[in-house]
Order: sequence, then C-alpha cells, then structure tokens
Amino acid sequence: MPIKLGFVVAEFNRDITYMMEIEGKEHAAFLGAVVTEILYVPGAYDMPLAIKKMLSTKDVDAVVTIGCVIEGATGHDEIVVQHAARKIIDLSLEYGKPVTLGISGPGMTRLEASDRIDYAKRAVESAVKLVQRLG
Repeated sequence: MPIKLGFVVAEFNRDITYMMEIEGKEHAAFLGAVVTEILYVPGAYDMPLAIKKMLSTKDVDAVVTIGCVIEGATGHDEIVVQHAARKIIDLSLEYGKPVTLGISGPGMTRLEASDRIDYAKRAVESAVKLVQRLG
C-alpha cells in the first residue's frame, strides 16, 4: 500500500512554490508515494489550520508543507517562519503523524529562493522515511 501524502502549499510567492510543488509531486511518485490531497493557503503563516484538517483524516499518512518566505525590509519573515515551524511541530506531535518542513527562508532573496526549490523534495523524502520508520 503506497504512502499517502497531503501537501499544504502557500500561494504567496507562487512562482516559486509552484516549482516546489511540481518537484515535490515528482519525487513522491519516484518514491512510490501518492499525493492524496493538496490544500492551498495564502501563506506559510496560514498553514496550521489546513495541516490540522489533513491530519484528522485517514487519507493522509503525512503532511508536506511547501512555502517560500523571502526577506523583506523588516523582520517579518523571521516571525512568520518561526511561528509556522513551531505550530507544525506541535501538530505533528498532537496527531502522531509526520509533518515535514518544506518552507524555504527566512532571510533569503528571490534568487536564493529559486535556488532552494529542492526543499520540497527534501520534505517529501523526510515524510516518506518517517512513515516507513515509525509505522
């Protein structure tokens, strides 16, 4: 039975998260996993509610987050990623299912973000390995 993955994808910086999503889907297929559900949210900060919804279903063994937080003129990007990452960890522990961090940033330029689209691939790989190892 293939591993069932849910993707939560941020629409902010969609030019980059689109490429991340495609790479994540391709890598999931390569690993023999199936993406059973994709939810789009405005940005990385908005991911926890969508993650919680996915984790509460039997159609998802693990959730992969896909987002890109580019540095702005203030420290906003750091706050967004810190709070999203903390809640992602909390939800994984609460539901006993892996939730992997495929969010690039903070503190990067758009060019650096383009160079880091493989974060989605890494997050898919982590999700599959965790499901396999934790049963």
